[in-house]
This record gives sequence, C-alpha cells and structure tokens, in this order.
Amino acid sequence: MAAISADPTDPTTAPTRTATRTARSRAVPVVPVLVLVVVGLWAVVPGLFTHQDPFVGDPALQFLPPSVQHVFGTDQLGRDVFARVVHGTRPAVLTALFAVGIGFLVGSLTGLVAGFFGGVLDAVLGRFIDVVLAVPSFLLAVIVVVSLGFETVNAAIAVGSSSIAVFARVIRSETLKVKNLPFVESSYLVGGNRFQVLFQHVLPSAYRSVVALAVLQFGVAILNISGLAFLGYGSPPPAADWGLQVADGKDFLYRYPWLVYAPGLVMVATVVSLNKLSRSVGRGR
Repeated sequence: MAAISADPTDPTTAPTRTATRTARSRAVPVVPVLVLVVVGLWAVVPGLFTHQDPFVGDPALQFLPPSVQHVFGTDQLGRDVFARVVHGTRPAVLTALFAVGIGFLVGSLTGLVAGFFGGVLDAVLGRFIDVVLAVPSFLLAVIVVVSLGFETVNAAIAVGSSSIAVFARVIRSETLKVKNLPFVESSYLVGGNRFQVLFQHVLPSAYRSVVALAVLQFGVAILNISGLAFLGYGSPPPAADWGLQVADGKDFLYRYPWLVYAPGLVMVATVVSLNKLSRSVGRGR
C-alpha cells in the first residue's frame, strides 16, 4: 500500500507545520543545558569530580600530558589541571553572578524610571546611558577595577558597572511600549497612583525581555572577568581562576598546549551554552 504524503501546497497542512516550527524554536537545547548543569555542579560540589589539590603540586609530575590519571594533564608545578579548572569554576560563576546582579538591579531601575516618568528625567538618564554605551564594556571594566583595586569583588563590581547601561536601555524600551497599553491606563481609573502602576503593572510586563539578556550577560561577565584575571586584575596566584590559568600557560603554549586549551575550551563551552540558552529563553517569551 502506497504511503500517503502531505501536499506541501495544501493550506490545511500550514498550521501543523507552523506549530511544529514554533515548538522546535521554543525547545530548550539539551546539550547546552547539560554543559551548564556540569559547570554548576563543578561550582557547587567540586569535590565530587576531583580529589586532587588544585594549589599543591608534585615537581616530579611536571608537564604530564592528558591521561586517565590526569584528564587535562599537569602544569609547570605538577598541579592537576583538571582539578584547577574544576575548582576555578566557583569563583568564575559567583563573580559573574554578582556582576550580572549589579547590572540587572541598577540598570533595570534606571531604565524603568527613565521610561516611565519621561520628560527631563528620561532625557538626562538617556544621555547618561548613551555615554556609557559609547565606551567599550571591557575598557570600562578595566578603568573601574584599576580605580578600586585588584581584587575579585572589585572585578565583579567593575564588570557589573559596565553592563548597567545595557540593561537600562532594554528595560527602558520595554517600559515605553508597556506604559501606554490599555490595561495600564485603566489602572489609573480604578484609583492606582503612579508608583502602584509602575511596580504592579508596568514592571511585571517589562522585565520579561531582560531575563534573556541576563542569561546572555552572564556569559559576557564570565569572559570579562576571565579577561581581567588574565591581565592580572583579579585574584593573585595561586588562585585557580580560568583567566589566570590561561595567563600562566601562555608561555608554554607551543610545547604544552593543554595548559591553555583546557581552561579555554571549558570557558568557551560555558559561554556558548549560555548564548544558546539565552536565545531559547528569548524565543520562548
């Protein structure tokens, strides 16, 4: 019996194809989620994945290539690179979370106030946002961390400060679209004041697009914090920060490439997975 195939030109099949494409576009990517789950477990319970000391090495085990005993090899001090990558996940993740939290809270409040109240306040805050966006975020982070001092917390403040304008612009745009909608205007008619309307109606409708941006900025924060650590603006040695590991291994790149590739590939996999997840969250709104 011959198989019956749907006619692609049949208009009755169009809704089905559209629904299928929509479901696929909203599906959560499996591989990026698995990568992020592993990275999250590394940050929370690193002892489950390695029992090696990330700070103390054996000089007799210098520059061992990747093997069963040392998955990512060993470094110039005989330390297990896999253990250092795993234990370096926690400072990278926590610092990036702190940085995104700063940008999210301050930037969202700035954009929300500017978009909702408008007028002179919007003009002043809008020009401030434009000026900050004109400066490259990493350069701004370097300026801030040099002013505050070379510490991990200061690096988080620096990276978070550089992302404030990005969050502010997005939520300002969403606020401008929401504040004139009928349900917002009707809330004034039932006796709501401006602050009630702002926090009870405008904010819940405007923040959703910022969630996808926050996921994306989390990856950007990891890159910027690792970049600051690479330049020496983070925790000093023997810290296991990913950027610091790349900086320590760059002098041995041609003979012992795993010193750079191991933390570098983990960093890239984490950031790419966050990028994919951000797209999925943005399409699913």
